[in-house]
Amino acid sequence: MKSMSAKDAKNAFGLLLDTARAQPVTIQKHGRGVVVVLSVEEYERLSKDRLKAAKGAESIEARKKERE
Repeated sequence: MKSMSAKDAKNAFGLLLDTARAQPVTIQKHGRGVVVVLSVEEYERLSKDRLKAAKGAESIEARKKERE
């Protein structure tokens, strides 16, 4: 994962956008990561994966309750 300072992100916003379309970028402030910028496609993929995981967990809980 690439990283850049908040100052560099501000000064080179176009570069930040181009880079984030290819891979997530961590933005650092005072040497610590504070946010991650990622493409819409990656965000949607992660959201779908999270939804699938939540549905799977609900299904497992429902099966456990059926057994009780």
